[in-house]
Amino acid sequence: MLLTTTPTIEGHKIEQYYGIVSGETIIGANFLKDFAASIHDIFGGRAGSYEDTLLEAKETAIREMSERARQMGANAIIGVDIDYEALGSSNSMLMVSCSGTAVRIV
Repeated sequence: MLLTTTPTIEGHKIEQYYGIVSGETIIGANFLKDFAASIHDIFGGRAGSYEDTLLEAKETAIREMSERARQMGANAIIGVDIDYEALGSSNSMLMVSCSGTAVRIV
């Protein structure tokens, strides 16, 4: 599955448009990740455990969106947009959603 944020794919003709597809995932951050991140807040540096969680959530949402497009008969998704949102009373949940237009290219 070819994915792009652009409305066209250079060198390819869009043969058919299937419509909007999306993928979503909500993932929680556990106590140990929160504790490690609070240490990074105090001393500086990157919060690797949060970065790993974010990457996992993004990849899951993209995989879900790609599978939905494949089921429609698409071989590419154009105009991909990825959004991130903190959820829950203490912002302990992360939602990643992505969407784009499923197409068949030649």
